[in-house]
Formats: sequence, structure tokens, C-alpha cells
Amino acid sequence: MAGPRNGALVLAAVALLLLASSAAAGAVEGSTAKVDVALYYESLCPYSARFVVNHLAKVFADGLLDAIDLTLFPYGNARVGPDGKISCQHGEYECLLNTVEACAIDAWPELNKHFQFIYCVEDLVVKRQYRDWESCFAKLGLDSKPVTECYKSEQGHQLELKYANQTDALVPPHRYVPWVVVDGQPLLEDYENFQAYICKAYKGTPPKVCEGLSTLQQTVGARNRVSYNSAKINLEPVVSQ
Repeated sequence: MAGPRNGALVLAAVALLLLASSAAAGAVEGSTAKVDVALYYESLCPYSARFVVNHLAKVFADGLLDAIDLTLFPYGNARVGPDGKISCQHGEYECLLNTVEACAIDAWPELNKHFQFIYCVEDLVVKRQYRDWESCFAKLGLDSKPVTECYKSEQGHQLELKYANQTDALVPPHRYVPWVVVDGQPLLEDYENFQAYICKAYKGTPPKVCEGLSTLQQTVGARNRVSYNSAKINLEPVVSQ
């Protein structure tokens, strides 16, 4: 049987544990919220593809990822007909890849996992080798089954209808792609400066990459290219020799 002294020590230890737990909970509750970042895009838009590959991917290496909640919406300038059929700006193959990427997000909800697959596909788009998109499974060591079963079934269509509703609900409405929204603010043609907007919106200790970036906002006046209707752009795949 524990003596009075031992009992007091046990109670003191429990009290310290409760105090530590309370402090930890308070730290979580008071922690700085991440900045919401959303990319509305379509798979075969060359400007969307270049943004994903040449710009957005950098957040995984420069420390900015810790400050954001990133969400991708693979639908873009597509349209839903009265019969529920979806038509895409760059044709049926774009509808296929939009659905494939939607299925990847659904199959692998973790950002790190679905983004690496989408990056691989969009990198092939940049290289005009997008018909080899299935090679991304082997390159990344990913099981193709959940994505394949999804895009070949009604599940894939329903996911795209969900993205259609979310895209069409944007306020203000999107006018082109890529359409980047940071902390509720559409960046319009200045989307390549998205890091500066994130750094300004983030209320915590800014990542090192933010040093000097915040001064870029509103001063660069960039007018990056967007896709209203890029039907004239050469998107024919490169044929391997």
C-alpha cells in the first residue's frame, strides 16, 4: 500500500501531466491557421501544366507547404450538357485526364501522394507526351487499380460533376485557367506570384522563402498567359522515335 508521501508524489505527477496536456491543447487551438490555396485547372491546358510543373511544385521543396492547405480542382473550362455529359475545351482526351486526376485525388487523399502523380502527368503534358500518362504508375511505384477502376466507371464521372459544381460556384466566377485562389482572393493573371500572396496572408512565422517575396505583390504587374480558348495551340503528342 502506498504511503502518504508516495500518494502525494503520484498526484503531483498526474497534475503535471494534466497541465502539460492542457498547455499542448491550448497551443494547438491557438496555432496559426494555414492559408487556403486552390488551383482550378484543366489537364491539357499548357499554361496550367506549366504552372503545376514549374511553379506550384516548388512549395514541396521551399518550406512553403507547411503554411498552406492546397486543393486541386481538375475541371477548368469544361461544360456539363443537359444530359450530364461533360465536354472539355481540349477534347475527349482532356476529359479523360481530368477524370484520371480526379480519381487520383480520390484514391490517394494525401496531398503528397496525389500531387506527385498529377505532377508526373502534367510534366508529360508539357513535353507533349501525355498519351504515356499510364507510365506514371510504374515511375512512382503506385498501384494503378484504384485509379483505373474509378475513371472507367460512373465514379469518375461523378467526381468530375462534383468538380464542375465547385468550379461553377466560384465567386467571382473563373474566367480562364489556371485560376489560382489564395486566402479567398483570385490572383487573376498574376498567378505565378502566388508565393508572395501566401506569404502576405500567413499570420505565423513566415518560411525563409518569404524573405523579399511580400514586396512583389501588386508591384510586378505580371500578365501571365491564360487559357480562355486555346484550341489553336498545338497539343498534338510527340511521337517517340
